[in-house]
Amino acid sequence: MPHLSAEMLAADATAPITTAGHAQLGIAVLAGIAVIVLLITKFKLHAFLSLIIGSLVLGAVAGAPLDKAIASFSTGLGTTVAGTGVLIALGAVLGKLLADSGGADQIVDTILAKAGRRAMPWAMVLIAGVVGLPIFFEVGIVLLIPVVLLVAKRGNFSLMRIGIPALAGLSVMHGLIPPHPGPLAAIDAVKANLGVTLALGVIIAIPAAIIAGPLFSRYAARWVDIAPPEKMIPERTSDDLAKRPGFGITLATVLLPVVMMLAKALVDVVVDNPAHTVQRVFDVVGSPLIALLTAVVVAMVTLGRPAGFTRGRIAATVESSLGPIAGVVLIVGAGGGFKQTLVDSGVGQMILEVSRHWNISSLLLAWLIAVAIRLATGSATVATISAAGLVAPLAAEMSTTHAALLVLAIGAGSLFFSHVNDAGFWMVKEYFGMNVAQTLKTWSLMETLISVVGILGVLGLSLVV
Repeated sequence: MPHLSAEMLAADATAPITTAGHAQLGIAVLAGIAVIVLLITKFKLHAFLSLIIGSLVLGAVAGAPLDKAIASFSTGLGTTVAGTGVLIALGAVLGKLLADSGGADQIVDTILAKAGRRAMPWAMVLIAGVVGLPIFFEVGIVLLIPVVLLVAKRGNFSLMRIGIPALAGLSVMHGLIPPHPGPLAAIDAVKANLGVTLALGVIIAIPAAIIAGPLFSRYAARWVDIAPPEKMIPERTSDDLAKRPGFGITLATVLLPVVMMLAKALVDVVVDNPAHTVQRVFDVVGSPLIALLTAVVVAMVTLGRPAGFTRGRIAATVESSLGPIAGVVLIVGAGGGFKQTLVDSGVGQMILEVSRHWNISSLLLAWLIAVAIRLATGSATVATISAAGLVAPLAAEMSTTHAALLVLAIGAGSLFFSHVNDAGFWMVKEYFGMNVAQTLKTWSLMETLISVVGILGVLGLSLVV
């Protein structure tokens, strides 16, 4: 059985901080989002401050006591920074070691040599899919950012032409493919067959990743033609370029945390006993924190030594990696605070109650419920678990294949239109150096394409299996 995240446990356990009706909550959500977008786009206020103000407006319009609204925001910010923020920091250190040692250059040179210019977006979606299989989306981003930025710069690509396929590969894994935690949680909730879900998920994921990745990136690059942000790409000297680690050891270092987390996911499926010693060991070894920390320590040797780094140089590299991502951590944390204010206000519960009266296909109903919760709370995990719990009774009368399709419909809905209440939205925006409008036209639309293609695939398969 999958382990639910701390944010889900908190969301389930916390009583609503307001007694507002559905209409008032709906207005509060729109007001909070509108304030955030207006402050950022019109008044050019920093996203961190805009998210704080938007959260307070949301709470006030919903009728929540100010102290409880502040507490909800602070809890969400703290939880996000403690989890995602630490991972971003470790990923930044690993990325800096990759870049400064020449390891990232080695990977980029090899990719550029082996994959032609026209094949590069396809290579990126494949790499991202492999890396993103066992890990959370946020971890995948911090692992791939150095490679994405350097491929775009060295190959003279528009950042969107390379970045969108990588993001699509990660996102498809996040929503559709077990043993990723989201699909595993839905499989457990509706008692679906993991093997069948995996097989059908791959069938749906491949066209979704292709359409939302390499194909959509052609248009995204025209709409938002930007270069990689220089502040995220370390400058390197000719001396640095003279010595660098080999491709094999560099790739092994990058994939080390992926392998550790994948091993945990497989042990969870095979052993399926939280009290078992083997599973307890892998729960620690395969946790994102330990996996990334291990990769950072290993990288100091496998990347630093071939590059001729002294201990002082390694220390300086680590220190210099943290400054550029400080703003990213705060913005992502504030996005988590806004999300928690939404959840604690009862918005997710409102969506569940309203959706009980919808009289449509079970698969489409599951997708719509997940979409509504995703739009309201910004959390794919919350949308997956909530929707799965609501439609689980329907799976009792379904065949094995249709129960698996129910899981995939929920997963597809949980990815729909990421916007300002999603911490992932702010990560993509900051890492790629985009403004809010550009992020909506690229990242948000890409997520929507995956979601729509996903549900179309589910409905299509339901007619033949």
